[in-house]
Amino acid sequence: MAALKDAAAIVGIGRTAFAKRLEPSERHLACRAILAALDDAGIAPAEVDAFASYTMEETDEVEVAKAIGAGDVTFFSKVGYGGGGSCATVAHLAAAVATGQATVGVAWRSRKRGSGPRPWTETRVQLPTPAQWTRPFGLLRPADEIAMLARRYMHEYGVTRDHLFNVALACRNRANQNPAAVMYERPLTREMYMTARWISEPLCLYDNCLETDGALACVVVAAERARDCRQRPVYVHAAAQGLPAQHHGMVNYWCDDPLTGPAWTAARHLWKSSDITPEDIDVAQIYDAFTALIPLSLEGYGFCGRGEGGAFTEGGALEIGGRLPLNTAGGGLSEAYVHGFNLINEGVRQLRGTSTAQVAGARTCLVTAGEGVPTSALVLRG
Repeated sequence: MAALKDAAAIVGIGRTAFAKRLEPSERHLACRAILAALDDAGIAPAEVDAFASYTMEETDEVEVAKAIGAGDVTFFSKVGYGGGGSCATVAHLAAAVATGQATVGVAWRSRKRGSGPRPWTETRVQLPTPAQWTRPFGLLRPADEIAMLARRYMHEYGVTRDHLFNVALACRNRANQNPAAVMYERPLTREMYMTARWISEPLCLYDNCLETDGALACVVVAAERARDCRQRPVYVHAAAQGLPAQHHGMVNYWCDDPLTGPAWTAARHLWKSSDITPEDIDVAQIYDAFTALIPLSLEGYGFCGRGEGGAFTEGGALEIGGRLPLNTAGGGLSEAYVHGFNLINEGVRQLRGTSTAQVAGARTCLVTAGEGVPTSALVLRG
């Protein structure tokens, strides 16, 4: 990935509204977000010749290309593992435009999970997979798997529910500044958090991401062209994917240390190909399907030592003005949960200087995809 350093840039971002139930179809929402991103960049749909999305995306590049009026498409890719694929979609497009396989790439995610159905209680679909040994016998949902990791984390390193509350509060505080967030103008207090119902102990209601309808997209072009686009370019400085040896889903049973997840693998490659270090990051958008993933990711990406992720959250460290301002639009916990794509768009807004919770002088941003699953990450530079 060193050859791709700053060779491509995100020049357009778009999104639909976020809500519990939106009427349009996932394809309609996808096209709306893509067209908004192209308009943001000042690029005509007919110039699009590359697409990247998730394997879980139910709208495909054939239908999207026809619907938006794209030209001949010369590159298209799909990235697996749900939220673990978000940053990789941008990385794939950056590689495509940097190597001349395409000129204008679009990455997107459209999702109507807020409208249902809830797949995790249907255990029969898990039987042909390795999950046959876990989910039919109690671990029905990702929340249950992360709850096991969280309990081990607490036992081994003294992480507390107050540390998890620090994460939930930072995300909610930023959502309260963001009119597009589902949790806009809905404050969270410690009492609300501590007395909330359990979802999967030790994770309560506010430790879990939202289930949201909505779509997001971004446009990637080569660095040379980016300088002539409508918006200030945000460069893809470094990118990485990570799948550690003997990995097994979110529970990570067969690893020597289940608490060193895919983030550690992705991080090693990410920083190796970057001129920017964790100490240089001004703002971070870290995947937050569950609060416990944040301290684990802080360790994996090198912001603190092993077992120090909980303590890192203390003293307002994740708030604006803190040591590492985090998920500044509200993240998956409080803005919207669209498999992490909103974290990419917020990273772009921060480096453009247009966030609703702007970090003064932000020039560098780490964006991560889902921890606990094969993952990906980006270092963005303004």
